Amino acid sequence: MDEKKFVQFKKKEYEMKRYVWNTLGKGKVSAIKVEYTPIGEKIIVSTDKPGLIIGSRGEKIDSLTRFLKSKFKLENPNIEINEIKKPEFDAQLVADRIALDLERFGNLKFKTIAYKEMTRIMKAGALGVEIRMGGKLPSDRAKSWRFAAGYLKKVGDSAKVVNQAQSTALTKLGISGIKVAILPPDALIHDKIEITEELKRMIKTGEVEEDKKVKAKRTKKAKTDEEVKETPMEETQ
Repeated sequence: MDEKKFVQFKKKEYEMKRYVWNTLGKGKVSAIKVEYTPIGEKIIVSTDKPGLIIGSRGEKIDSLTRFLKSKFKLENPNIEINEIKKPEFDAQLVADRIALDLERFGNLKFKTIAYKEMTRIMKAGALGVEIRMGGKLPSDRAKSWRFAAGYLKKVGDSAKVVNQAQSTALTKLGISGIKVAILPPDALIHDKIEITEELKRMIKTGEVEEDKKVKAKRTKKAKTDEEVKETPMEETQ
């Protein structure tokens, strides 16, 4: 596949994803993934509301499948639903929900909306959350606002475990941008240190032992230095 065909192929895939996203509606879909198999195309839709996506007796899915096959010239499209069990930890769903609330209740309620979502996420067990909102929210002058709680990695490899997403809200004063970052409770953080009562007691009483490998190396080096000191000059020359 040459460069021109590859660009056209990815453009077609992007248009297909945007069509599925717009058809199903904002706030219902977290992610759309397309996989190509020998028997056809598999379109995986991640959502926390599978009933609304599927429709009564699968009517919405069937209609969407037929349209994708005719419009995008797909051989055998197959739409699968991936249900999200914890929507509180999905940044895209949270960002879309904030955008919908801004469109529904207006810009003046942006602080209430942000604190409500942040409290709900932290109560669900998240390690940290950050919500950034920008635009003409409280007045006619554009401004950015930040709401944060808990612990959130910003840089390094550990920052890759942070779930991030963004969305836009079309309000009366214009377009407002929303960015959400969530650190789920099951995120693997390599440099995380848990301070337990046992560790506090060991530190206080001086019982914290060195790492066994480090301690063994230090002991070996000390013995070697001692042997060198005890060796007569005639033997070392």
